[in-house]
Amino acid sequence: MKHAKRIALTATALAAGAAATLLGTGVGQAAPAGTTALPAVHAPAALQVPAGNKLTAVFSARGVQTYTCTDGAWKFLEPGAVLSDRAHRPVALHSRGPVWVSTVDGSAVNASSVASSAKDGTIPELLLKATATRGTGVFGDVTYVQRLDTTGGVAPTDACTGTEQVGVRYTATYAFYKAAS
Repeated sequence: MKHAKRIALTATALAAGAAATLLGTGVGQAAPAGTTALPAVHAPAALQVPAGNKLTAVFSARGVQTYTCTDGAWKFLEPGAVLSDRAHRPVALHSRGPVWVSTVDGSAVNASSVASSAKDGTIPELLLKATATRGTGVFGDVTYVQRLDTTGGVAPTDACTGTEQVGVRYTATYAFYKAAS
């Protein structure tokens, strides 16, 4: 039951994010296909990507941070989000791993957090280093990912019992980098 509930929460989050994207309520942050102009990315000093890497994609995300009750406290379980381009088209899914998978070209990147920057009232901003990539598309050969401009997603503060799970809505901007040529 716990696994089925987690799948349902993630599916609901992804469906809600896709619906928001299709209704044009997302905040697109990537350059339209065929252009090289990317929006400026403003990250705290602790989250700067090392020299030798080039910004290659920036997408807005809407989804949920899922928490599960463990020993009477809420513990982070997994993210579930839809990433959109500037034209508000869904272009990728983000889930446990963490992993980002392009719905356009099938490429993917897994990463792990190497630095974090706390923000009041929201989940922290992150710098993540790629641990694996797949394909030659938008996420192929990605070296670093930044999670910036976060809103929401914070675990509930009330006590919990049993094996409850809850999804808390969040938004973020994800910036992707590849080694400079």
